[in-house]
Amino acid sequence: MALALAGTATAVLGGCVTPHRADGDLVDDWPTLPAAQLFMPATDACLPRITAVVQARTYETVACGRSHLAEAVHVGTFTGAAAAGARPEPGSAALRSARAECDQRAREVIGGDWHSARLTMNIALPSVTAWLAGARWYRCDLAETDSIDNTRPVNRVGSLRGAMVGDNPLVHRCFDPKLIDDNLNYMAPVLCTEPHRAEFVGVYVEHDMSWAQFTRASQQVHRRCMALIAVFASVPNNSDLPYRAGSIFYPPSQREWEEGDRGVRCFLWSDDRRLTRSMRGVGPQGLPVI
Repeated sequence: MALALAGTATAVLGGCVTPHRADGDLVDDWPTLPAAQLFMPATDACLPRITAVVQARTYETVACGRSHLAEAVHVGTFTGAAAAGARPEPGSAALRSARAECDQRAREVIGGDWHSARLTMNIALPSVTAWLAGARWYRCDLAETDSIDNTRPVNRVGSLRGAMVGDNPLVHRCFDPKLIDDNLNYMAPVLCTEPHRAEFVGVYVEHDMSWAQFTRASQQVHRRCMALIAVFASVPNNSDLPYRAGSIFYPPSQREWEEGDRGVRCFLWSDDRRLTRSMRGVGPQGLPVI
């Protein structure tokens, strides 16, 4: 009796199902696949490591309140001729343009020129494979460094947003240079009220020279820095200026130069006297001819 009832139920159920017959179109019943999405890294994100190439499979961010090595302050896009050919490489006009955009966006984020602080900028690109697949982004990574002499990035906690606003210890101010014979060994940062012989005065951007030309142009670089010193200290930029102060300058590395970083850091150098205050705006009486 149970088998008969089961068979009957099966027959009734079977009678309620309309057999499916092929309509001759083998693809119209498949759902449309979503368009492929190319990976793009996030901006305003903190990073546990710095790399020149970012790949989706190894991409990682951390909360800026935790220890991290860098912060992505901008993600830009190559366009026009820069996007049409091979991935831009160091020395290319496209990468120099990207560097300029990174500098400007970093200035907006931190409130000033990152060259004026213990900071360094790295540009990260997609892999060659991702570039061939259509990726055209570049990422601007800003990192804190140990010192003006040691520009290796160090771990930090907290975002760099607004880092150049107010009295921030990252900003370059006064230094007591340490020499070996007549050669600069390193710049020891000190309070401007402590005895010192150097002070950061600003940055100038070298637009025209190649790296090879720059390495042979120390006198020209010196004159550019002396002009910044005159403005900083409010003294005339004339034949008396070399008797008031000298200069120390820190250029980018060759790799940074070829990537488009042409910012040269300039420092006032006092050879014959120790200073115990900032020379900003002191005028001829505050920085007299000696």
